[in-house]
Amino acid sequence: MSKANVLEWSIEKLSKSIKNKEISPVEVTQATLDLIDKDETNSFITVMEEDALQNAKQAEKDILKGNYKGPLHGISIGIKDLIHIAGYKTTFGSETYKDFVPEIDAEVIRRLKESGAIIVGKLNMHNFAYGTTGDRSYYGPVKNPHNLQKIAGASSSGSGAAVASYQCFGSVGSDTGGSVRMPASMCGIVGMKPTFGRVSKNGSLPLCWTLDHLGPMTRNVIDNALMLNVLSGFDSKDPYSINVIKEDFTESIDADIKGKKIGIPTNFYFDILDPAVEKIFNICIDNLRHLGAEIIPIEIPGMDDLLIAQQIITVAESFTSMEKHLIKHPEMIEEEVRSRVIPGLNIQASEYIKMLQVRNKTIDLHNQLFEKIDVIMTPTLATLPTDIEQRDVEINGSKEHVRIFAKLTGPSNTTGAPAISVPGGTSESGLPVGIQFIGKHLDESNLYRIAYALEQTGVYQSELSASVRV
Repeated sequence: MSKANVLEWSIEKLSKSIKNKEISPVEVTQATLDLIDKDETNSFITVMEEDALQNAKQAEKDILKGNYKGPLHGISIGIKDLIHIAGYKTTFGSETYKDFVPEIDAEVIRRLKESGAIIVGKLNMHNFAYGTTGDRSYYGPVKNPHNLQKIAGASSSGSGAAVASYQCFGSVGSDTGGSVRMPASMCGIVGMKPTFGRVSKNGSLPLCWTLDHLGPMTRNVIDNALMLNVLSGFDSKDPYSINVIKEDFTESIDADIKGKKIGIPTNFYFDILDPAVEKIFNICIDNLRHLGAEIIPIEIPGMDDLLIAQQIITVAESFTSMEKHLIKHPEMIEEEVRSRVIPGLNIQASEYIKMLQVRNKTIDLHNQLFEKIDVIMTPTLATLPTDIEQRDVEINGSKEHVRIFAKLTGPSNTTGAPAISVPGGTSESGLPVGIQFIGKHLDESNLYRIAYALEQTGVYQSELSASVRV
């Protein structure tokens, strides 16, 4: 078997070769580290070279002895730098945490290590995970691998850029208002925000306790499902963790979608939309219709109220999580982030409680909607990636702040529903456009099935190429 371009292989393909002893995890890990060393995207904060190579050697020994642990065994994975890895800095992309070294692994790290995955390093991110662009990190901006002048999306910016540029085969990001799906869309990869509580947050630094999710980021849909198989599961140490039957998310992932009911919103999601995004979105609708899916226009109730609730909950909880840092060392929090958090000081408890009630009401309304449809389909983002440091963007003659990137992703954080971004196509300017599917709670398998069907239509082909050969 030719090993050329091995860094461009899928997890699914590479894992089979590793299992069959056709390729060594040590070779792959070394090639990964060599490429990281040449990185132009500023994706990594900490590279765990010594540990990665040592673990790759151990993986090779285990596999040669017949102790194969599963599809992630020997696979290089990157971790967003708000997730604890014992003995390594967890910086939150900030000066505040630049010297913080946890002593215990996060639950998702424990699961990855148990699966035999090779963790190659900690990934750059927007300061305190509070932003949509990824260019406000203490360690410098993350650059989009499709155009180094453009943002990679946030806050899991390094997680998106590293996967897209072949510096790891998958990554774990966090998503509070779209922070997995925004960089997935901008970098042309797949990003899943699972149902709230599906993946443990134990051992990750919080921004907003009731909105934060952890989720996998990969280059294709099957790889994403393989990662979620490992990451998901009940954890008694996470108060928000849900105890449900363990699933194999790859089961029936390639099944026919004929007759699946896909809801296209008639309100909120298309109020402001770049024509380049709309063009690709419409092509994707046609492709799914051609596969036999039923396209149904739907009106989603309560969206304006949900948007307000999301904003107030985010500000209130982020202020609470950052309060001690605001009091002790406000100058160490990036200015733009600080200005967004401080208004939380003035939010009354009664107002916060009312917004939680709005959230619960909206969840009920969404559940009623899912009795008539299987998934909701929207663009992931309203427009294409902007320039680094750019803060305003014009869409159809309307001037918008870059916070608009979170408008279409944020609602599912507030409801806790699973949502996935999958590449839908490439704009004429060469920038990726993501398509978002939103499902009912605990229906990730259905999202993967429809996302996989869209992926197989071949509307998206990455032009990036790994420069390191094995």
